[in-house]
Amino acid sequence: MRIRFLIGSAAFAFAAATMTLSAGAEPVALPDEPETKGRAIAEETDRRNKGFGDTRASMRMILENAYGETSTRELRSMTLEKPNPDEGDWTLNVFDRPRDVEGTALLTHARILDPDDQWMYLPAVKRVKRISSVNKSGPFMGSEFAFEDFSSTEVGKYSYKWLRDEACPEPVADRTCHVTERFPLYEHSGYTRQIAWTDTTDYQPRKLEYYDRKNELLKTLALTDYNLHQEKFWRAHDLYMQNVVTGKSTRLTWESYEFGTGLSQNDFSTNALQRAR
Repeated sequence: MRIRFLIGSAAFAFAAATMTLSAGAEPVALPDEPETKGRAIAEETDRRNKGFGDTRASMRMILENAYGETSTRELRSMTLEKPNPDEGDWTLNVFDRPRDVEGTALLTHARILDPDDQWMYLPAVKRVKRISSVNKSGPFMGSEFAFEDFSSTEVGKYSYKWLRDEACPEPVADRTCHVTERFPLYEHSGYTRQIAWTDTTDYQPRKLEYYDRKNELLKTLALTDYNLHQEKFWRAHDLYMQNVVTGKSTRLTWESYEFGTGLSQNDFSTNALQRAR
């Protein structure tokens, strides 16, 4: 499953809610055994997102503290699809505003079971810093998204278990969602498990719950405002992450999605990270 916060982004009034039939909305035959069924749901989500090649998008990050005070940042996001199932997608996120974060950039080469490779460019010191694999659970730029949340969510990173089917969260409560539990298989994850609500109509994620290392609910992610691009690729244009412990939240809103823009591996190197500004 590759949730594009680009993260995964997103592009993640609610255009999808008005569509009863969507790209790839044919019935899906799923196995009965909970573990096999859970993985099959993730694989179907991933299958429907294959073939996009590369994307560019603009993102707004809105941080809100427990007192309702907000601050806004603007950034650009780029993604390069890696067709090899043994590799993860590559992403680059670059901050444009405000001035105190302008030029800060995060480059991610996603892996499957090995730790993701991540680097940050810090314009204040004009150097690239490699993110330690043991620090991926830390907050990214003061947001409620962790570094590991800014990586594509590859199917092979988790084991799965189907729990039940139930009504999807608002604003699509008239639809049915598969509810599955997934357990990170990669080292140093900040989560013991995640619970995902996946729409049975288009197999897109509608909600995620993240449980910390004590197996207690840490935060929830709502994915709304879906749009269909090129009559094939769904992207949620609104991602709302809420920390249930601190009361803080971060909203990512996406716009100006472009597909097949000609990005290559050279655009996702550490040298490119320094030039991204």
